Amino acid sequence: MMNFSYTRATTVGDAIQAVAGDPQARFIAGGTNLVDLMKYDVERPGRLVDITRLPLKAIEQTADGGLKIGALVPNSDLAYDARIERDYPLLASAILAGASAQLRNAATTGGNLLQRTRCYYFYDAGVPCNKREPGSGCPAKTGVNRIHAILGASDACIATHPSDMCVALAALGATVHVEGPDGARVIAFEDFHRLPGDTPEKDNTLAHGEMVTAVELPAPRFGQNHTYLKLRDRLSYAFALVSVAAAIELDGDVVSEARIALGGVAHKPWRVPEAEALLKGKLPSSGAFEEAADRLLKGAVGHGENDFKIELARRAVVRALSQAAAGTPQVQSNKIVN
Repeated sequence: MMNFSYTRATTVGDAIQAVAGDPQARFIAGGTNLVDLMKYDVERPGRLVDITRLPLKAIEQTADGGLKIGALVPNSDLAYDARIERDYPLLASAILAGASAQLRNAATTGGNLLQRTRCYYFYDAGVPCNKREPGSGCPAKTGVNRIHAILGASDACIATHPSDMCVALAALGATVHVEGPDGARVIAFEDFHRLPGDTPEKDNTLAHGEMVTAVELPAPRFGQNHTYLKLRDRLSYAFALVSVAAAIELDGDVVSEARIALGGVAHKPWRVPEAEALLKGKLPSSGAFEEAADRLLKGAVGHGENDFKIELARRAVVRALSQAAAGTPQVQSNKIVN
């Protein structure tokens, strides 16, 4: 058992100061990811700063008609909030596709964004991993890589981001509110998570001591034509091999706006605005959806065991867009047997 100190913060400022002043300190709330990593000896914080009593548990209306979600709102509370169910059903569906009911009760909105990427080798402290020890290598590239990235990977890392909620937030165009030693800032969701590049140990763009305080949703859109499709190895409590958050707005018979984000395929939720733009002004058809899927997956590369994910992702995009256009959102996750 490694030794660490524990502090319970009473204000956001105190929490930030406690972490910013100690390179070995980490924030902890629900702990559903961090505690696992500590048990696996992957994370070894010297100090934990408990933020669970901070006033970050409200869901508030914004001036432009959106919602500001406190970082400590539990995933279960968020998914079942009447405003989320009514105005942002894509987000509610994505949250309910993730983890188990018990974990959703403990996991927080801010913590969901900060999950470390998934990789068997990252979670095994006995093998090399560039995410744990930069420069040590990436055995996943030639090893067991069925769950790994097909987009945005690098020679240093092919891990994938595990969140379902984040895929929906990417599609909805959310923003992330952050406070740190240098003050507050707002980060566009597409800029919050990073691709691995040469520094795969950095999963996001936060500086040490910065804390997520809220996630903001823009004014409601896509309430009718949407779907969250998650393809995984079993029907519950499994990470996505591929997931798709798809949302469409129709003007008569043609698409006036489209959003598509992929999960399970990259180091971050994957969204390509150019693929969405291909659908504007077109009839919602399989041909148009296939064209968008091809653009979304341009440059996809498999690593052996995960080669199948390229075609799986392409078909999933077409299916998700078809469901969204028809106004028949996915109500049951699907099992993949390979």
